[in-house]
Amino acid sequence: MDALLRTLFQSFAKSQSVGRMARRYGLRFGAGRFVAGETVEGAIQAVRALNATGREATLDHLGEFVSTEAEAELSTRMCLKTLDAIADAGVQANLSLKLTSLGLGISEEVCLRNLTAILNRARMHGLFVRIDMEDFAQCEKTISIYKQLREQINNVGIVIQAYLYRSLDDIEALKSLKPNLRLVKGAYKESPKVAYPAKPDVDENFKRLISTHLKNGGYAAIATHDAQIIDYAKQAIQELRVPPDRYEFQMLFGIREDLQHALVREGYKVRVYVPFGSDWFGYFMRRLAERPANVWFVLKNLFK
Repeated sequence: MDALLRTLFQSFAKSQSVGRMARRYGLRFGAGRFVAGETVEGAIQAVRALNATGREATLDHLGEFVSTEAEAELSTRMCLKTLDAIADAGVQANLSLKLTSLGLGISEEVCLRNLTAILNRARMHGLFVRIDMEDFAQCEKTISIYKQLREQINNVGIVIQAYLYRSLDDIEALKSLKPNLRLVKGAYKESPKVAYPAKPDVDENFKRLISTHLKNGGYAAIATHDAQIIDYAKQAIQELRVPPDRYEFQMLFGIREDLQHALVREGYKVRVYVPFGSDWFGYFMRRLAERPANVWFVLKNLFK
């Protein structure tokens, strides 16, 4: 049943028509648990609350796969507005973005132009930008663009997904850059030709990625809600004597807050990924696909 629900939610995430229908009803489906509102002002309020409890944040204005340059420019302006809002509010946060929202599907030239403008604004404010990894079809292009930028710009990082077979090779290929990598399991539906289909294999690869990246000397943003993976990372950090300024733990807004607070109490740096915006539906469906048990939470909210 879980596998069926996972496939269903992943297909919904890609459906523009289902997304349009859901957005008519706003966040009352229960998405408000995972999305910090539709405006940057609401997102900043959420970040302030996180900062007050010792947690930092990554803000992500939701949106992907734009089809026109005008749409890509609109997304770029929202990223610039978000960076300005972070700086004006003085909160502890950085920015995450998807290259498809900046026009990668239109052309790399359009995407690079928009991304460079964002990185320049972030550098002006002393802020960091994370390039999110999307589905496998975008992987090679995303890493290529990151490499181009990283040779000249330091305030940018990228995401590596543990469920892809290629990820260990990608980490090794990037190690000379001493990259800032967000290590995740991965949330897209992929073919077994390119991704591990079984969770135990993904978990083992995740551990390999963590230990390899820590040994290589880059910054590790270990993004997981899995207590066993976190325990593994803690042990690797201790054995390798990794200093506190070279790693952090990351989790998603609205998920495992008990674990977030526990890590803060133990003295670890914790960053919470805080998505916001009107284009929340695809993100929400991927969260349900990761853990179909959350569907009961959604059903309860439908009848409130």
